[in-house]
Amino acid sequence: MTSSTVRPEDQDRAAEQDVARRLLDSSAKLSYDPATEVDWDTPLDTDHHGASPEWSTLYATPYWGELTEDQRKALTRQEAASVASTGIWFEMILQQMVLRDMYAKDPTDPRFQWALTEIADECRHSIMFARGAAKLGAPAYRPRRPVLELGRAFKTLAFGEAAYAAILVAEEVLDVMQRDWMRDERVAPFVRTINNIHVVEESRHMKFARDETRKRLREAGPVRRHLNALVVAIASYYIVTSMVNRDVYANAGLDAARARAEAKTNEHHKSLMRSSCSGLMEFLASARLLTKPALFFYKRADLI
Repeated sequence: MTSSTVRPEDQDRAAEQDVARRLLDSSAKLSYDPATEVDWDTPLDTDHHGASPEWSTLYATPYWGELTEDQRKALTRQEAASVASTGIWFEMILQQMVLRDMYAKDPTDPRFQWALTEIADECRHSIMFARGAAKLGAPAYRPRRPVLELGRAFKTLAFGEAAYAAILVAEEVLDVMQRDWMRDERVAPFVRTINNIHVVEESRHMKFARDETRKRLREAGPVRRHLNALVVAIASYYIVTSMVNRDVYANAGLDAARARAEAKTNEHHKSLMRSSCSGLMEFLASARLLTKPALFFYKRADLI
């Protein structure tokens, strides 16, 4: 007699495929082409900020109080360009990790097709960020050489929940700040459009990353869980601390040494980062990825 019982693993697989199908449907209905959606032709209006001033690393410091409005706008434009450049760096890591994860898997599986859709999105986002940074009048900001090399190792070695949880951390931090920027009329219109596109499309990516993290952790024993919790925390530390390049202050015409010193001790910015990451930390805690060693790095990055 044939059993009608469905195995739990088959139920899980069917549910995961259903999520992927819904993400594919959403992508087909609600995606943007930055080449046509963003106003690339209108010259930069220097009367606008590049990001909400409250997100500046110098906001609420004594130095910020001494800056003219033009200097503040110049600074936020450089900071926004630096965040975009860091986004490109990590999106390139993300694409390689997802491709490696999907290598030789079933191409008829909706999860495989969604993964390729996500990679296509990230390619467009990277080009969009690159053009946006150039329009803001910024140089090519890159993480420091040791961080670049750590990123090279991470994209080669990270697997399973470490890869997807790190993707989630990077995207969640960007998502929170960009939601503020895209609604702020003080921010340059083309930057607001870029932020809106990224927020809408990354919401699907974050859904996938959360689901994949939970899925991979079902197979993880305590040693693997603790090891990857630490790997994700270290990756998060370097991602977050690389977002605003140390050269933005000189390129905005400020006293770089003083600006870096005040930014380093800016409690307003630290508080903003912590509050914006509360939902992310709740997820990591629910996934049991907030181990004591991991917490050390999240605290150092002012994420908790």
